Amino acid sequence: MVPSQPIAEISKSNLLDKILEDESHDFLCIGFNEALVEALITVLEERDDPPTVHLLATTSVLRWVRDDFDLASGAADLVESGTLSIQTEEGALENQLVISGGSVVSLVTASEHSVGLPTEHEEFVGAVNEKWTDRWNQAEEFSLRTPGRSRIEESLNEEFGLEVETDFRAMLDAVENTHSDENLDVVDICLLVAAKHELLLYDISNWGEEVGVASKATFSRGKTTLEENGLIETEKVPIDVGRPRLRLLLSKDELQDADMDALPDVAQRLLSKAA
Repeated sequence: MVPSQPIAEISKSNLLDKILEDESHDFLCIGFNEALVEALITVLEERDDPPTVHLLATTSVLRWVRDDFDLASGAADLVESGTLSIQTEEGALENQLVISGGSVVSLVTASEHSVGLPTEHEEFVGAVNEKWTDRWNQAEEFSLRTPGRSRIEESLNEEFGLEVETDFRAMLDAVENTHSDENLDVVDICLLVAAKHELLLYDISNWGEEVGVASKATFSRGKTTLEENGLIETEKVPIDVGRPRLRLLLSKDELQDADMDALPDVAQRLLSKAA
């Protein structure tokens, strides 16, 4: 059941973990900011049997989530499994709340600290449920436009083998986030993994477009950027008909020798030097 006493936590994930403890409830989460949405996705991903959560957030917050491939692909997994549904309103949402049938928890943050203030006052809980259920019903569904991470990894395994899937997972896990312009994005990661395994640009870009990671044009631009900065090189592979295909190769010994979980840091350092 939802805790009856205030909960104070430094970690937003720990706070939400305690509030969402009873997986038998459906929860309506209102007005979460970027940090709370990230914490919510983390908590739900880590649960073996998570509750059902309906998230109503502003468009700007949800676009921030969508711009971080790692976060968005995790959220997409939750949406595809029926654990999470996401809707949006353009305007500001005045409260940060976690609502269930019998309780309302108000979330208050100050610096790094977060507190959940619960109430089970029947009349108040009923009024809050009525208000925000109506708002939920009037809100618009938000599209993440991102495939689920598990579907991506499964398709990598099917298309290129377990080693490629494992290396992709290791690199994506090692990148702090794919939201910042200072970090590698998902196309960079795919291309570096492909170069590690000497795959063809044609094959990895076709796969990426089909699964919904990015278009073939985006993969081509990413290849050009990495090539111009000296991280990868290509060699032509003749085919029976048409222009030769390009095999991707890592061009630096530092990259060739790096473990996959260290490769993003090495690549980022080399890109910073080239800038």
